[in-house]
Amino acid sequence: MALQYDPTPPKEAAAGAARKGLQFRLPQRRRPVSSADRMFFTEQLALLLETGESLYGALTTIILQTESPEMRRVVETIALDVSEGRSFGQALAKHDEVFSSTYTNLIAASEGGGFMYEVLQQLLLMDKKREELRDTLMSAGTYPMFLIAFSLGVVVFVLVVVFPKFGTMFTSIYDQLPGTTKSLMAASDVLREHWVFLLAGLAALFVGAKHWLSSAAGRAKVDHFKLHAPGLRDVFTQIYLVQCLQVLGLSLSNKVSVMESLEASRDVVSNTLFRRLITEVESKVQSGAGVAAGFAESTFVPELAKHMIATGEQTGNLGKVMTRVAEYYEVQLKKKLDTLSKLAEPIMLLVMGVVVGVLVSSLILPIFKLSRAVG
Repeated sequence: MALQYDPTPPKEAAAGAARKGLQFRLPQRRRPVSSADRMFFTEQLALLLETGESLYGALTTIILQTESPEMRRVVETIALDVSEGRSFGQALAKHDEVFSSTYTNLIAASEGGGFMYEVLQQLLLMDKKREELRDTLMSAGTYPMFLIAFSLGVVVFVLVVVFPKFGTMFTSIYDQLPGTTKSLMAASDVLREHWVFLLAGLAALFVGAKHWLSSAAGRAKVDHFKLHAPGLRDVFTQIYLVQCLQVLGLSLSNKVSVMESLEASRDVVSNTLFRRLITEVESKVQSGAGVAAGFAESTFVPELAKHMIATGEQTGNLGKVMTRVAEYYEVQLKKKLDTLSKLAEPIMLLVMGVVVGVLVSSLILPIFKLSRAVG
């Protein structure tokens, strides 16, 4: 049964109306709220507040427009908290699985300053940029991964289906076969006769790798590799810088404290080494050295970023400068990923050509030898 709400309840009766009118519908199996659901919420709330709607009225309107059952449940809870007199920031803080500390801190700061609409617009823009960055990374890696999977599929098909048909034919000239043909024939026999054990081994390897990657030691090794491997270092450094500085710039520009801003920026970065850097920056701030001093000691933060952060701190425009630095590296990252994806295509096609050439030559050369022998 659909819920009905009074979008503009009187202030003195808001709490009572919320208790009577807000009936929560909990789905039997909850699904995580997607970033698209959060962006819809932010965009609709900003639009309704811009038209002069009250916060409670805007929330109840959004409930009726939200298709996701889990997001609807979250907004219903927030609306109930607001109707009972809690601040919007406090209501959001109860749902940290949906709204990050950055989101909550900025909303809390904007409530007192009266600029919530502007903050919502900035949060929406940040979410959109994050989605664009994720899509860019996905598109850069999808095509090479497809080519790799396709190449492996072709190799397995040829070894399992094609090579066995020539096995008996090649037996008579086995000593004259090229080394590649002998190797591929042996691989074909292993695949056909021991495929169960191979699949079990691959499954065990997958489970073991997944367990190792989820461990602290595994994550530390992978994170260290990302920030030190030639070719990958610059890409991942720029990814983490963009994520970190976007949050820092937005938070500091909206009067969120430095420590809260640093804590929020640490939450959006998954790399343990980069998170450790932010922790070191926090220590520098607590000791009175400043934000720039913490970044200056990092071995993987670019010198340009260090210089710009130091300049922003000296001039009192740290939030604005960090936002500009994040925008700069976002542009550079997109260019780099575009270049890498363009380079990956011919390289992968060349690799596929070599693989197919080896497979074909391993079949054709023995057939020529057989035809000469028959002739």
